[in-house]
Amino acid sequence: MEESRAVLERLERIEALDRTGAAPVEIVAELRALVDEATAWSRVEGGAAGERAVGELRSALANDMIAV
Repeated sequence: MEESRAVLERLERIEALDRTGAAPVEIVAELRALVDEATAWSRVEGGAAGERAVGELRSALANDMIAV
């Protein structure tokens, strides 16, 4: 439960940064932290689907497919 809460809180921070026009470097730092937290969550609760979602998030971040 703690892992899922961390992911949701991180998403809220990212949305807030986006709304306030934060610098891309700040948002990318939060996205990287999100990947770490999502990884922890998938280990505890997510199973194969959670691991796949984290992999896709990592790939999108690595390929700059996430607009910031």
